[in-house]
Amino acid sequence: MIPTFLKPYHTNFSNLIRLGRKSDGGYVIDKRVIRKTRIVITCGLEAEWSFEKQFQEYNKNCKILAFDHTVNNKFWADRFLKDFISLLLLKKIKINQILDVFKFLQYLTFFKGKNKHYLKKIVPTKTKQNNQITISEAIEDNKDIVLKVDIEGDEYKVLKEINKNFDKLNLVIIEFHNVEKNLKKIKDFINKTKLRNIHINANNYETVDRNGIPKVIEMTLINPKKFKIKNYKSKRNYPIKGLDFKNYKRGPEIKISFKK
Repeated sequence: MIPTFLKPYHTNFSNLIRLGRKSDGGYVIDKRVIRKTRIVITCGLEAEWSFEKQFQEYNKNCKILAFDHTVNNKFWADRFLKDFISLLLLKKIKINQILDVFKFLQYLTFFKGKNKHYLKKIVPTKTKQNNQITISEAIEDNKDIVLKVDIEGDEYKVLKEINKNFDKLNLVIIEFHNVEKNLKKIKDFINKTKLRNIHINANNYETVDRNGIPKVIEMTLINPKKFKIKNYKSKRNYPIKGLDFKNYKRGPEIKISFKK
């Protein structure tokens, strides 16, 4: 069971929508945010941008800015070699698996024009290194932003930066890793932020700890100054049928129970 401070605030079901894959890479957000967003800023890209792609299909005027220092030429070469070998060994036989072998071409197609991917690491404080950038530097003077943060444990280092840019944010999607170890940091963030948690999901690529707390959780937080949110907590069961899907299709589903 997880602490009650992680329980989302109630949002009308009609406002909720899932964008991206029905597996890892898809997220549940408030659909009211979509048309009022100018920029989606993605911190941590890897090779998965189905959320960003579908978001832009709904709002063609917004642009996508992604920051990930690991998705470089070596990354794509290693990925292609691994996928190509799997293809030759007939481990990839479905059409979507075959297309995935050529993911680099999809990357080049998507990240062009107004959509940009920068080979920069998200860091908590400004440095003089060209391959590093803070969230504030990524945001600059822009506003009406959807911020997505999946930086494999470094998210705890940038929570202050997220709060600092509250007025510019419409919505934040954030993945928390090693949850039990960092519960105090998450609680401090929830207590201090003006953002409101409206959705939670357990990432089943990891398991739960001995206390039943998922090791990795995904949260969606909205700016209540821009979008009206009920002032009471949700009574829904999580995952939400029809909106939440397992990140890892072969793994067991993790149901979320809150302490009473």
